[in-house]
Amino acid sequence: MSDNVHKYRVLIVASHPVQYAAPLFRLMAKHPKLDIQVAYCSLQGVKAGFDAGFNVEVKWDIPLLDGYPWVEVENNSPKPKLNSFFGLINLGLWNLIRKNNFDVVIVYTGYNYFSFWIAAAAAKLNKCKFVFSTDTSGIEPRNKKIWKIWLKSVVLPPIFRFADFVFVSSTLGKQMLQKLSVPEENIILTPFAVDNDWWTFQARQVDVKEVRQQWHIPESATVILFCAKLQPWKRPQDILRAFALANVPNSYLLFAGEGSLKNELELESESLRIKDRVKFLGFVNQSNLPSIYRSASLFILPSDYEPFGVVVNEAMLCGCPVVVSDRVGSRYDLVQHGKSGFIYPCGDVEALAKILQEILPDHNFLQKMGTAATHLMESWSPQKNIEAIVKALDKSIASK
Repeated sequence: MSDNVHKYRVLIVASHPVQYAAPLFRLMAKHPKLDIQVAYCSLQGVKAGFDAGFNVEVKWDIPLLDGYPWVEVENNSPKPKLNSFFGLINLGLWNLIRKNNFDVVIVYTGYNYFSFWIAAAAAKLNKCKFVFSTDTSGIEPRNKKIWKIWLKSVVLPPIFRFADFVFVSSTLGKQMLQKLSVPEENIILTPFAVDNDWWTFQARQVDVKEVRQQWHIPESATVILFCAKLQPWKRPQDILRAFALANVPNSYLLFAGEGSLKNELELESESLRIKDRVKFLGFVNQSNLPSIYRSASLFILPSDYEPFGVVVNEAMLCGCPVVVSDRVGSRYDLVQHGKSGFIYPCGDVEALAKILQEILPDHNFLQKMGTAATHLMESWSPQKNIEAIVKALDKSIASK
């Protein structure tokens, strides 16, 4: 490609550095048609901070700010925090957008932040393209309150149509926006992907025998893994109960994560008389996750609220087959029932136990599913995400 090719000037507004987004930003910074600038509204994650979901202080142990241009925009909120509408009030976004000639502003913060609306208004007044990125796959809220579902059905269509484009992370997300009457040509599927190359490389370096020795688990055993926050909407208790009900010999259950349900799960494992086969690893930082996935036989995500579930990507890239509930957003694109994993009705412990009884004794089948899972991930990558973004910009900007 010619050196004098026009580059699209892209401002990406993000709430805070995220381990999944940083690799994507690095690839975007290297793309010959993109000139990106990332504006962070907070640096939580790089700086140690209390994570209410994990219920512990979290500081990610991988580089989150290397390899791409970024700036921290001062947060003017009197009570700065994430997951609060007035927790991010980054007034500097206004001048950043108004004083620079960006072609497009892509907002990765949700509409439930005040800063989202600052960026949206500045982009519209500056007559540059405004793009809203979302990983949602349904309008049902986590607390299942009916009035919120009704409110979202009324409020979301004009919010989504306010953007020139909406980037969605999954096929289910695209279908949801279509049901909300967002024009199909304004919906761009940008696969929710992790750094595939990093995960597969790290997985190849793992000594499974050594890891299992650290867990005090036999190398020949079958290991089930739950890796997420121990919170009610993740339903980790369903795995515990299904594991006890299945009662497959020489099998173990691992919980990697922290959260409000940890003590309850420990007590229930005692009452179910499976305490000796259930292990709690606590919070596991990013650099240690590949060894966890690679050394497990099966990964389960039983959530009843999971817009996507990027942990499914991670497990599959490490050669670990998956079982997910039918509320997990990534199920449609990533989980091929009976091939790369299984899908079961959320909350149906007996159905989950039956799956475990059928597949846990068959080590060859588990390995075959793990291989199929890794191969499937080749078509769901950050490169595909960027290709979709550039194609959308070509269509909307270059054509004019």
